[in-house]
Amino acid sequence: MPKSSLSYPKVCKHRDGRYYVDFNLNSKRYRLFSGKRINSSLYPNSYPSKLRRNKAILLAKEVYDYLVSNNYSFTKPLSSIELFDFIINSKLNEPLSKSYKKTLSKMVRHLRDELITKGHISKQFINNIPLKYSNNTSYNTTRRHLNVLVNYLYENGFKIEKSSLKTRKQNEKLHKPINNVKALLDEVYMHNKNLHLCCLLIYCCLLRPHQEIRRLKWSDFSDDLSTISLSGNKVKSKRNRIVPVPIYIRELLVKGQPQHNIFTGATRPLNEDYFKTLWGRFKRVSKLLEQDQTLYSFRHTGAIEIFKRTGSITKLQKAMGHSSINVSLTYLRGLEIAELKEEDMPMVYSSE
Repeated sequence: MPKSSLSYPKVCKHRDGRYYVDFNLNSKRYRLFSGKRINSSLYPNSYPSKLRRNKAILLAKEVYDYLVSNNYSFTKPLSSIELFDFIINSKLNEPLSKSYKKTLSKMVRHLRDELITKGHISKQFINNIPLKYSNNTSYNTTRRHLNVLVNYLYENGFKIEKSSLKTRKQNEKLHKPINNVKALLDEVYMHNKNLHLCCLLIYCCLLRPHQEIRRLKWSDFSDDLSTISLSGNKVKSKRNRIVPVPIYIRELLVKGQPQHNIFTGATRPLNEDYFKTLWGRFKRVSKLLEQDQTLYSFRHTGAIEIFKRTGSITKLQKAMGHSSINVSLTYLRGLEIAELKEEDMPMVYSSE
């Protein structure tokens, strides 16, 4: 019997008097006493004894017709929109950040609407989504997020063509270093104490503001507040990170309950846009802030200071929490430091 084949169901009588249909489907034997498997309400053995055989004959025909029309399978094929929703839900149920999931969900709505309207999603439609952006950064970001969805659909059996668009070269964003850090920090202090502490932790500990600093708990600090220890699931590089805390920061800290956030005094952290919003307000009133100086300028300025004082790319790499030296080299190139090569860096070949 061929692999994708079906024998016509035979009506059989069990020794206990019940009727069933017996057949082979794709080299596997089945016995059905009811139509439950094919979503039928026909239950031959619920009828009086003299009617059961005739009802079993009807069940045999229903089973045969169902399997033939369903491509020789009990599992009904998903429609294109059902398959799309099933695959996309799997993707969105991955451990993604709230903001990233929100971005993907917005693109999903565009793709799903096109699928409902046209019955398919063409390559031209996919390409047109990022092409509406003239700004290279917006184009590349949209293209990258869209490719995540399209590639995931393709790899999970959904009929869709991959985008043929290439990335565009974009200008590096310069977080201009800060010349007078103390003066700017004093100005931030007068504006908002939480933002001031955040800026100190960015500059002195080289932590990232929106995830690492915003979510800091007192349990992340040592008992004497002299170090911060972050596990891999809390940092961008996914590597455990330990950084020293200068005494002038420790003097500002009043340790609370271990599981409490250092800013809220509760288990919940600040909202994701908290420091972004505070910085936007500070920019509008600051008299010292210069063009292209951002919240990340404190981190970049701290990186320059470490490199100038130590001359060690490996120490800078560890301080910044970068996954590799190459990342740190790229980082320095973006800070208008003279172009460096790995072999130019001190201590790279040291045994220490």
